[in-house]
Amino acid sequence: MRRLRLVGPERHYQVDFVDRETGNLNSLSVIAGAFSTGKSTVLEFIDYCLGAGDYPRHPEVIAKVLHAFVELELSGTPYVLERGLGDQAGQVFLRPGMLDDGAGPPVERRPIKPPGSPDSLSSLLLMHCGLEGVQLREAPTQANSGTDPLSFRDLMGLCFLPNERVASKSLLFETQHMKALKLRQVVDVVFDVHDDRAVDLGQRIKDLETRLARARVAYEAAQQIVEEQRLGGRMELEMARDRAAEELAVVAREQEAIDQRVAAAAGFAEAQRRRHQAAAEEARRAEAKLRDRETQLRRMVPLRAQYAADVAKLTMLTEAHQLFDPLQIKVCPACLSTLGRTIRVEGGACGLCHASVADTTGTLTLGDVAPPAVPEQSGAINGAAAGPSGGTGVLPDGDSSLNPFDVSTELRATKARLAELTRFVDDLDAEVSRLRPRMEAARTAERQAAAEVDQATTRAISPYLAERDALARRRQNATAAAQLARTGLQMVSSLERRANDVLRLDTSVKVLREELANAGQDRTDRAGIIRTISDRFAAILADWRYPKLSSARLNDELVPFVRDLRYTSASSGGRTLISLAWILAIFEVSWESGGSHPGFLFLDSPQKNLGQTGERDAEFADTVTIADFYKHLHTWLTGRGAGTQIIIVDNAPPAEVEDDVVVRYSGRADQPPYGLIDDAIA
Repeated sequence: MRRLRLVGPERHYQVDFVDRETGNLNSLSVIAGAFSTGKSTVLEFIDYCLGAGDYPRHPEVIAKVLHAFVELELSGTPYVLERGLGDQAGQVFLRPGMLDDGAGPPVERRPIKPPGSPDSLSSLLLMHCGLEGVQLREAPTQANSGTDPLSFRDLMGLCFLPNERVASKSLLFETQHMKALKLRQVVDVVFDVHDDRAVDLGQRIKDLETRLARARVAYEAAQQIVEEQRLGGRMELEMARDRAAEELAVVAREQEAIDQRVAAAAGFAEAQRRRHQAAAEEARRAEAKLRDRETQLRRMVPLRAQYAADVAKLTMLTEAHQLFDPLQIKVCPACLSTLGRTIRVEGGACGLCHASVADTTGTLTLGDVAPPAVPEQSGAINGAAAGPSGGTGVLPDGDSSLNPFDVSTELRATKARLAELTRFVDDLDAEVSRLRPRMEAARTAERQAAAEVDQATTRAISPYLAERDALARRRQNATAAAQLARTGLQMVSSLERRANDVLRLDTSVKVLREELANAGQDRTDRAGIIRTISDRFAAILADWRYPKLSSARLNDELVPFVRDLRYTSASSGGRTLISLAWILAIFEVSWESGGSHPGFLFLDSPQKNLGQTGERDAEFADTVTIADFYKHLHTWLTGRGAGTQIIIVDNAPPAEVEDDVVVRYSGRADQPPYGLIDDAIA
């Protein structure tokens, strides 16, 4: 495992397991830091990319991560695995190369399930372990038992010791019957001591030969397509790609030089441009002012017409009162009898009541007659004849407030407002007449300034237009050539990948045939392998100074015993050391004996229950130091374990392994990095 990269919508988060200076793989990598900072999440995400059923569902992960990438080596060749979070299709994307490589070979899609499919991720990983096509019995003790294909997930039981298995009483999955059966068979397969080996080899050879035939057909078809395209070889395509990239760089430099010359040549027109900007601004202001006055004028003209109509109505009301006297008497106000004559002023007195009047025109008008003293009467006659003052309905002279037909005040006010509106409208109309020519003049000045700028710059820029067009054509041709070269390289890479698949399958078939031929001659003794693993288990515990160590061994079912007691009887601290020693013994012996172990090991929380972090086991805290654990790893990795990889998650590793710490999460916002998702610090 070289790198883990988690990619989110805003940024990515990365952990490297290689030396930052040399780029070489670290044999031992320690992920250190505080609790709940994402240390175990690193291992869980790698496991997820290798086909695990689920990924860590912490809130910060859900919010910040969309895809997980793992850069790893398969048989010495770097590959990149990509898997999306919440992937409903259950597939990963695989491509040769490294995470930071640009456009490379095409991406290959690999399904997670079923693991026995030739195109699955499990089959690919098992192929690089030399275990592709292996079948596991559902009931190992029955000859006619059904079988299931070996999955890489079964193999991970020997590669990953998570926190929940450390110090567990179910180290060998005793509570999961089928998983426990598979684990024992997986160990036999890794050490090549499983039952019915010859039959299994024959079936694997048959399956691989079928796949080899299909791979050859696919390779020949791809080769024919590449030859028909006449793309040339990889060297020619790489040279074409490099030439196109160089041409694009040259074009970019020349384009920048032309832009600089154009800017220098057009610099003298700066004064014209400023005049044009000023003229344009003046034209905008004149247009805005004219538009404002025209809008006011359109609103005031209807209002003035309304006031003129009101004046006309009030004038007509006044004239109608003078022409048609509303108080001309035709009925006697006392008895309501129709008078047979017209009431006139006769001899300076009213012809009805004989009161003295000043007007001698002969016609009785409103306000000419003072109300006589009329005795109060009851009935309809008095109610009909009585006016607002209790008289005959003739109002006193000069009392205009009680005269319903006196509108002179309203008429004067309306005429005054009409005169003001007329003056304002006339002023607006005159201003609009003055502003319209000014606006047109501003527009003309702006157009003239723009023409001056164009005329001044055209002579300076025109010589460069042809050069720019030529550069554009060169850029287009170089881009097309680069794209063609990239497409060709992708096709060639795909062809090479198919050729490598054919070669790998052919090699696997030959190796299996040799194993089948020698199956009856040099079969490894299972009991001898168990004894070797058991001896290594006891030696590791002794190296760690396990307290009161005696009778440490593994039985035929790989169950560890210490002090002649099953490991489940040991204390919590004892179970921690036993589980670590158990998986390390299998890992070390497999690597040293040329077994089919993938060659990497993940260990989570090796100090669990030992007192240094959290819960303390009194029996082991004072006698066992974690330094002994790391000392053993260093000794083995630099000796017989060279070429393997161990990644450890540890809250507080000792100072002796400080150089092996690839990242340390502080859990504090003021000491970055806070954690794996380093911007989730709330």
